[in-house]
Amino acid sequence: MAVETRPADTRPELTVGITGMTCAACVRRVEKVLAKVDGVAEARVNLATEKATIVLDSVANVPLDTLRVAIEKAGYGMDLPSQTDAPAHPRIADNSTTLADQSENVDAHAIERQREVDSLKLRWQVSLAAGLAMMALMYLPTGIPMVDLAPVLFLVGTVVQFWAGRPFYRAAWNAARRGSTNMHTLVVVGTTVAYAYSAFVTLWPGLATRWGFAHDLYFETAVIIIALILLGRWLEARARRQTGEAIRKLMGLRPKTARVIRDGRDIDVAIDSVIVGDLVRVRPGETVPVDGLIVEGASALDESMLTGESLPVDKAQGDTVIGATMNRSGSFVMRAMKVGRDSALAQIVRLVEEAQGSKAPMQQLADKISSIFVPAILIVAALTFVGWMLVGPEPRLTFALQATIAVLIIACPCALGLATPTAIMVGTGKGAENGILIRGGEALEQARRIDTIVLDKTGTITRGKPSVVAIAPLPHIDEARLLAVAAAAELGSEHPLGEAIVVHARGHGIATSVASGFQAIAGRGARANVDGQSVLIGNLALMSNEGVDTAPFDGLAPPPPEATPLYVAIDGVAAGVIAVADTIRPESADAVAQLEALGLDVWMVTGDNATTAQAIAGRVGIANVLAETMPAQKAARVRELQSRGHVVAMVGDGINDAPALTQSDLGIAIGTGTDVAMAASDITLIGGDLRGIVTGIALSRRTVATIKQGLFWAFGYNVVLIPVAIGALYPLTGTLLNPVLAAAAMAMSSVSVVTNALRLRGFRRPSSPREITHPSLGSRLGEIAYLGGIAALALAIGAGAMSLGGGSPARADEHSTMGELTYDAKARQIAVVATEFSFSPATIAARVGETIEITFVNAGLVPHDWAIADLGIHAGVAPGRATVVRITATRAGTYDIKCTIDGHAAAGMVGALVVTR
Repeated sequence: MAVETRPADTRPELTVGITGMTCAACVRRVEKVLAKVDGVAEARVNLATEKATIVLDSVANVPLDTLRVAIEKAGYGMDLPSQTDAPAHPRIADNSTTLADQSENVDAHAIERQREVDSLKLRWQVSLAAGLAMMALMYLPTGIPMVDLAPVLFLVGTVVQFWAGRPFYRAAWNAARRGSTNMHTLVVVGTTVAYAYSAFVTLWPGLATRWGFAHDLYFETAVIIIALILLGRWLEARARRQTGEAIRKLMGLRPKTARVIRDGRDIDVAIDSVIVGDLVRVRPGETVPVDGLIVEGASALDESMLTGESLPVDKAQGDTVIGATMNRSGSFVMRAMKVGRDSALAQIVRLVEEAQGSKAPMQQLADKISSIFVPAILIVAALTFVGWMLVGPEPRLTFALQATIAVLIIACPCALGLATPTAIMVGTGKGAENGILIRGGEALEQARRIDTIVLDKTGTITRGKPSVVAIAPLPHIDEARLLAVAAAAELGSEHPLGEAIVVHARGHGIATSVASGFQAIAGRGARANVDGQSVLIGNLALMSNEGVDTAPFDGLAPPPPEATPLYVAIDGVAAGVIAVADTIRPESADAVAQLEALGLDVWMVTGDNATTAQAIAGRVGIANVLAETMPAQKAARVRELQSRGHVVAMVGDGINDAPALTQSDLGIAIGTGTDVAMAASDITLIGGDLRGIVTGIALSRRTVATIKQGLFWAFGYNVVLIPVAIGALYPLTGTLLNPVLAAAAMAMSSVSVVTNALRLRGFRRPSSPREITHPSLGSRLGEIAYLGGIAALALAIGAGAMSLGGGSPARADEHSTMGELTYDAKARQIAVVATEFSFSPATIAARVGETIEITFVNAGLVPHDWAIADLGIHAGVAPGRATVVRITATRAGTYDIKCTIDGHAAAGMVGALVVTR
């Protein structure tokens, strides 16, 4: 298979907020205009986070105003940069950005988003209330003639159309004047057609009658459509605000002040005043202010908010602590090592922001489709109108308008643009809560595909620092004395093996004397005077060179194969052996078992000799070992596995692991390792627990499944409902989708996609690999229940469209002779259309002997029964249906036409048939 390397990209990046985006077509448009700006190498836009990540050429000089102008010309707005890692570029950003600045940016963005939510809420509530009131006036028997009601509906409809719908018009116009289209274009065209037709027949009824326009009013249709779309956008905005909860939680962990020791006094200072090298005191119950190293005291720290681990971690002198973790028990003094933008918390927040703003490969297909989707829908809508006007039944104009508006509204690609980024936002946020930093959507997708995982030994399977694993004193000295003497001799040593002995002695409460005359012997060990005795500690070569009899050492138990033996002699006499080794992490064996239970092929790579490597691998249950591998060869070993067709994940922690992490299909860094390793990786485990890999895989599979569900719903929704809106079912069932129902379905589609992604917020660490490979019956039933609920709701809307949609005219062939009127096969067609409690035209003219065909159309929501009482003719019509009556007039006169249902005639449902010679 082809292997893609991922070299470190040192090109500067800038992240800015983008306002006014509503669909995937918007995303595509902004990316295109930014990519055309000189100096911009790449632009990635995320709909859910409303941000654009702009990659600049290394020598570029791109003013912010240039970017702003390009974005505004595309019809959108730009906010200032919000990331702490904005490039150190004189025209772009100040590299001294602090975590406080970052917090302020997050707060500002949250405030702006809240304003958007509040504005949308006001607009949809007013619009919906107005629409419902208009429907009540039109559909209920109020007794108000339609001729008097129409001007009121016109005024209310105008206010809603151009106030509540103003954002749609502004965005559609900005796109149109740049030769582009977006979701707003569909909304504006659809609602404007409905509004304009209604306004025309209201303001110029005589002209409308001469031109043959039915006196139908669609004011309430346009108002309700705008209300439902605004309601859907409001629900989306609220949901997107919830997806940023992970970053807000992380920001909330940061304390406001720190207790710094200066000039021998403890003083409280603002957290941003702490500098590297400051001594900081942390008392029980306080939050660790910055990253640092304990220099005095010990305690147990709760790191669950960053690592996801529930158990406190014991910390002592020499241990590192992470800012924002909670000090549970003891008091300690720490030296500040990383502050501000360099702290672990700031880097975590930055990585989460980057991940939430990233794109998954799945989204690329959606973006490409959306770029041609809106123009295609406009063409389809135009063809729909022409088709209905050419071959549709009477009243053709009414049916053509209804179908065209329904097509424009139902096709809004909101769901298509929200499916992937919303799931990535929630998924990466949940990863951060569980101590797993996921670099972006591509890593999420890749994690579910891996079949082979390569674990570095040192610092990954093992702790990465030596510890005492065995002490074997000779009979003439006890273990405590041997350890005390060895620790005293190593106090002046900087060698990791010597430090391990000192830490072990202190951990067991063994007092050590002050040594003198310390001398390090390169490659062999050390010499020192302890309590007046000469102490040697080192390898066998040192003992032999110093004339120590090494035979007594042969009678001691051999150290573990992976350990390094340190021989101790006092005053030239053998005293014992202390074995030091890089100990295995306690969770490593369990992690390996879980990875294998997932079906992964687990390998271990190390530079150690084969004996030591096999010993370590055997203790954690790994059968595949790559031993004696130099750092430069690790990437080659990964490449070799890839050449066999494996999808490889590499796990490491050191600088020497960076090439292999980059070469692998998925790089996973241990958070306790180096910054270089984390920079080269796709996923970082903050706490270093390998079982986090299992959690990451579970989260990856769950997130990708959610993305697929969202895209399936978004694509399926358009594929199924657009033909219905065109009228594909009309010849078979008489169903024609009502534009109001189309707006409700469109809003429901977007909301269902977002709420489905939000279900990821309930993700929990799997208790076992089986929970991933074989989900419980309850979780599967829950998944089926939710997806089934979405399908049921869609079917309910479809059923509503079937019952309320228009149909084929029902013939009244059962009438033979009615009064002095008889049927004839040849007829002049006249359409009479009711809009609740009036119908138009109210007066029908005919000549004696002329055959006319009257199509009584009920375009309202209540049934009617037209009657020409003097002639005994009745035409009962259900909502959304039509009845056709053919008659030939044989006698001149005026015949009353009215609805016989109680209250309808009094409300204005009256007219006349005028027959002249």
